Amino acid sequence: MTELEQEVTRICEEHASGYDSGMQGFMSDLRRGGCVSGIIGALCYYSDTNKFHDDFESDIWDLLSENAEEQGMTIPEFIASLNGADNVGSIEQHKNLLAWFAFEETAFRLFDKDEED
Repeated sequence: MTELEQEVTRICEEHASGYDSGMQGFMSDLRRGGCVSGIIGALCYYSDTNKFHDDFESDIWDLLSENAEEQGMTIPEFIASLNGADNVGSIEQHKNLLAWFAFEETAFRLFDKDEED
């Protein structure tokens, strides 16, 4: 398990513990609103998302590469296709976008069983 996966697991398990339906309920909310909704309090502010990006940059770029290849895109094309990419106007916003992408993608891969059905 990568360091990114370990951190996402920790955060998801912490949040899921507050749901009657556990991880399923949490993942449903994450899938519906994404990080942009503020569901992950540790990833609301640029200072937090930029630190998350910097801490897990290598794992994030591995995810970007894998996803871009799966989509038949270059990494810049894939990044440009992400929800919110049109609003990026600074390095802080760029890191924020990638942090949210990495958190959501990792969480969905680890816990979102609905996506596999």
